[in-house]
Formats: sequence, C-alpha cells, structure tokens
Amino acid sequence: MITQAFVLGAGLGTRLRPLTDELPKPLLPIFQKPLITFALDHLIAAGVQRFVINTHHLSTHLETLFAEGSYRDHPVQLVHEPDLLETGGGIKNAERWLGQEPFLVYSGDILTDLNINKLVEEHAHRGNDVTLGLRQTGLAAGVILKDHRIVDIIIGPGRAGNFDYANVSVWNPSIFQKIPATKKISFIPILVEWIRAGGRIGGVALEEGQWFNIGSRAEYLEVHRTIARTHWKPEYVTDDDWPRARAKSATIDPTARIEGYSVIGDECLVGADALLEDTIVWPGAQIASRSDLHGCIVRRQKKANGTHRNADI
Repeated sequence: MITQAFVLGAGLGTRLRPLTDELPKPLLPIFQKPLITFALDHLIAAGVQRFVINTHHLSTHLETLFAEGSYRDHPVQLVHEPDLLETGGGIKNAERWLGQEPFLVYSGDILTDLNINKLVEEHAHRGNDVTLGLRQTGLAAGVILKDHRIVDIIIGPGRAGNFDYANVSVWNPSIFQKIPATKKISFIPILVEWIRAGGRIGGVALEEGQWFNIGSRAEYLEVHRTIARTHWKPEYVTDDDWPRARAKSATIDPTARIEGYSVIGDECLVGADALLEDTIVWPGAQIASRSDLHGCIVRRQKKANGTHRNADI
C-alpha cells in the first residue's frame, strides 16, 4: 500500500477558457462536486493517507477549498508554483513533502474509476522505479509497452505507441535525483532518458471502468451527458446525494423547464417560463424569465437572459 500522493492541480486549463478565467480547472464542478475531489476520494479508497497538491493558476480558490489543511480528515499540503514548473518540475518541487517513500501521482483534471490497486501491485511485483497507468484513450498512443516494460515514449507526429498515459502513476523517490531543481520540465524526457540508462520503467494497462479527460468545453459537457445517461457513480464517491442535478438552495420557478443533463447550482435563480436544456448553471447564477438556453454554461454569479445556443455566459 502506498500512503501518499502528489496531485497535479497547477494546470492553466487554456482550452477551457473562459471557464478557467474564473476557476482553476481542478475545481470545475461536476454535478456540483469539484473535479479534484474525485481524485482525492479515489486515492483515499486506495489507501492514501496524505496529499501534496501543487497550485499555480487562481490558487486562492484551492486555498479556500483546503483552508483546514485537510480533506476528509486526511492532511493536504498545498505547494504553490509562482512560475509553472510542468509535471517533472512539479514533482521535484514537492520533494520536501514527499520525502523518501514511494508516492502516487494523479492528475487533478481527470475523472476515472480505473483500478489504482492493480497499478500499485504491478509496481511492487516488478520492482519498478516508476510504473505508469496506461490506457487506449485515443488521444496520443505515444507509449510503447513490451513485456511489462515501457521501452520508449514518443511525443509528436509519427507516434508508434500502443498506449496512452492514463494520468495516474507510481514513483519511487529515486526520481528526485533525476530532475533538476527549479526547472520547468515535463517528466516525459526524464523518463525517456532513464529508460535509456536502464531504469525499470513499467506500465500496466488499466482499461476497466470509465476515464474522462476534461480538457475542453465539449469534454466538460460530455461528462455530464454520460453521467446522466448511464447513471455512472464511482464506488469511491461517498456523497449519498451525488450526482446532484438540482441544488436544494436553488430557486426554480414552477413554470421553468429543466431538461436533458442540465445542472442548477447552489443559490441559483431560474425565472418563470425559462427553458434550460443540456445547460450547466454554476452557483449564484440567475436565469431570467422566458430565457431559452441550450448547451450553455452559465458561470458563477452571472445573469443570463434571452436565447443562447452553445454559449458560455
């Protein structure tokens, strides 16, 4: 069992703008639950006891969420990066808090119920330095896996791999000696160099369950559509009332129609004869009477009126 995790929370979420102009990507609400909390719940279910989370963009929101220095009574250490260090640099920057024990790395912007225990068991069984969770996601296929070993990772055109990195992995503390301090660098070139030097870099296919990469507006809406259609709920989610399509504190006029996978957040107001279809309304937003919204995302405290299609308001 591995009892500590480094959760990546510092991404800019550029492809999700303007949504990430207001919230860091790991805090985007999924049926009213912050995205990063799925990662933490998943890791807790796998035996993780404490977390280190890096921050950068709009970091005060993460500071507010973890103001008590914990999540579900598990310690949370936030490590701010004034200058974004990317994945490799972020891991090195967390060395002080991760110490000399193995740790899991988990991207704070994915939603999945893949089998973490299978990943940890593979890491221990093979005696690896690093073990990457792999999946055929259709996004990159840059990882070449042969006989349980990653023999290369190819970035860019001409990818010849058979798997993608599933954004969950296990690392031994020996990685800290491989990454230069205070340098902005991905862990990919670090791993490629380590492979060529004889490092034991393994991988395991984790194809079971769901895996959502929430990197764009379309993917953000699609995860809501899928959850509503399939009633998917990861076993590790302990919230009895999740997914929440209607917040108890929202005020919705009886004549309003809320259709599809629409979500109405806390303290929202929805006026008379409004029609919301496949629309996500963040906390505190107001929807005027007779508004007609389809495929929209209404951000916090914003007001929407009139007819809108596929718009961010």
